[in-house]
Amino acid sequence: MATPLEKARKDPDSMKARILKVARRIYGEYGFHGTTTRMIAQKVGIDISTLYYHWGEKGDLYEAVILDINEDLRRKLIEVESLIHGLPLSQRMDIAISQMTEYLFLHPEISNLVLFRYFSKTRHETSQDLKVPEFISDIARSMGLCRSKENVPTLIKMQVLAMMNAIHSFISGENFFRPMLKVSRSEYIASVKETLNFILIPAFAEAPVDRQGTFGTQAGKAAHNQEPKPNKPIKKGGKKNGP
Repeated sequence: MATPLEKARKDPDSMKARILKVARRIYGEYGFHGTTTRMIAQKVGIDISTLYYHWGEKGDLYEAVILDINEDLRRKLIEVESLIHGLPLSQRMDIAISQMTEYLFLHPEISNLVLFRYFSKTRHETSQDLKVPEFISDIARSMGLCRSKENVPTLIKMQVLAMMNAIHSFISGENFFRPMLKVSRSEYIASVKETLNFILIPAFAEAPVDRQGTFGTQAGKAAHNQEPKPNKPIKKGGKKNGP
């Protein structure tokens, strides 16, 4: 039997889909604890009983929102990977940053919910969660930073997280940053892309990378349990061995 989410995704014009779309936006604006089912029902133009009939309790609808976002992100990442496969890293990053930035600006609730979920002091305990670890591994593999998504070094995960958090911060902070910068929305989006390219492409594309996909630093070697050997002790009456 199809779940409510499967039914909503299959029929985008259905009442279930309408409620889900509004719920994504409101949960993204106010978080789980700041949202009420009454707020969602009023925005949709229905009564509370209709919302409960289609989605059950508030927590059930929230879990459906998280699952819906996970599936949308999964599909988008597959689409982006098909565009960048086989290209040099700098080109891969340029295309991926452009594609993902535009996508997230169209769906800002995704960035908002990611930041709410992982940086808020109050979290709703749910059986479903945003699949950030899986997405980190997929992105690292797509960028060619590791051979397999099953064994991504910690350093690489941290670098991908830094990239993702930079993108999410610009998306989620638009209503704060744009008035401060006094630019139109189109100018802001273009500036975000240019800024992300300026920061991220040199950091990834110009860094030395070894064959395992880790950057050629002591931290990178440590991530693969390849700590550089310490210098040999100085022999009495002789010179220090090693550099």
